[in-house]
Amino acid sequence: MTNIVLENNKFLRQFETKINNTLARIEYAEQERKIFLTKIIVPDSVKDKNFEEKFIRCVLEVLSERNMKVVPTSPKIAGFVRRNKSYKSLLPVGIKL
Repeated sequence: MTNIVLENNKFLRQFETKINNTLARIEYAEQERKIFLTKIIVPDSVKDKNFEEKFIRCVLEVLSERNMKVVPTSPKIAGFVRRNKSYKSLLPVGIKL
């Protein structure tokens, strides 16, 4: 899977994408110009080992374009930001991973 079609479901406060006829999602809470990424859910049926990272990268790119500051409270998302230093600029002042 190379292209991820990302949807922002504001009602459920989650970014969603369909993969293998199932829904992968990243839940969030928004506060002023900050967004807290609280949980990532990728169905067990997804066989692509790299899908989770591609999905996180896609969401972070959208948030970067919107000039949002990101607070990753999900351990998986925080670990991704820690490994990919280019996304550390999205963190608010005072947040270190």
